[in-house]
Amino acid sequence: MKRIQRLPLLAGALALTACQPAMEREITSEPFGTTKDGEEVRLYTLVNANGLHAEIMNYGGTMVRLLVPDRGGELDDILLGFDNFADFEEKSPYFGCLIGRYGNRIAHGRFELDGETYQLATNDEPGGIPAHLHGGERGFDKVMWDATPVYRDDARGLRLTYRSPDGEEGYPGTLDVTVHYWLTDDDALRIEYEATTDKATPVNLTQHNYYNLRGEGNGDINGHEIMIHARRFTPVNEGLIPTGELKPVFDTPFNLTTPVAIAHRVNRDDEQLRFGQGFDHNWVLDDQTGELAKAAFVYEPTTGRIMEVWTTEPGLQFYGGNFLDGTLVGKRGVAYEHRSGFCLEAQHYPDSPNQPDFPNTILRPGEVYAQVTEYRFMTDGN
Repeated sequence: MKRIQRLPLLAGALALTACQPAMEREITSEPFGTTKDGEEVRLYTLVNANGLHAEIMNYGGTMVRLLVPDRGGELDDILLGFDNFADFEEKSPYFGCLIGRYGNRIAHGRFELDGETYQLATNDEPGGIPAHLHGGERGFDKVMWDATPVYRDDARGLRLTYRSPDGEEGYPGTLDVTVHYWLTDDDALRIEYEATTDKATPVNLTQHNYYNLRGEGNGDINGHEIMIHARRFTPVNEGLIPTGELKPVFDTPFNLTTPVAIAHRVNRDDEQLRFGQGFDHNWVLDDQTGELAKAAFVYEPTTGRIMEVWTTEPGLQFYGGNFLDGTLVGKRGVAYEHRSGFCLEAQHYPDSPNQPDFPNTILRPGEVYAQVTEYRFMTDGN
């Protein structure tokens, strides 16, 4: 029998202070383009006390740039993306955006809830098997969010809100979503999510930055060293849908329990890697308490940049940019070749509405969905 959990509201996680920022650190905004429907898109810039920059647009809640220092203190943009809005709207493979209502895949776009069957769009077909991916044809990555600059003593932030109406993309219930991006003075990108509904519905929110710690457009990510705090993962079928098994990573290429260069694992002859054309899998995190815990560590040796991932979520999807093929040109004018960026998406497991033994993703009226994920930046020179 499926265990139903109330998703906890993190006490004080969204509390703001009334402090007045210094003028040089005021959050600014500027026009960034116009959607095909004629809506103005604005780009918001956050700067922390150490000079780190984050640029976020209200279309899709998309992060456009994130500038962090290398071991010599030189800032560089570590996010894949475009330098203009039209390319984000027309070409983006989820670069930098918020994902919902359901991040990752749902088998055949179908699930049963409280005796009723719901059919969602099938906008993905790996292995020739149809699936619902990242919220459908027009998920949260393609909608306009209401954006408000917010301040704390230790951070600059952007509050984004969106009301997803009952029946949008086939999902039941009206879902009210609030996401806070915070750029903190201790060099973390903190993302706080909260949602409520008036009818039971699946919810699995995440964020889809493509990172390259060498700098955007500076080659592939094969030399990055990665560690994921997970002794199990969820193997998939040809359609990248979990089989339901929680498989130990030991004696497989998915053993990332100690730091290892991505290239030392991803090129092995393994059926799971063939299905995903590399890493495109969910790791079952060791910490399942729902408290903020360390999930992953990534190190780039040439720049000395380090990124730690901390989350309250039970799963982490590691996607290695396997489907980038050189057809997209990034902000430096450089084509994004195979594996030129990676994603670490904190989330619940794929296809959970159809997997009774996976952690619950059904949100009901009177409950609050809440999760927090932090990407903490440092260097080996710290």
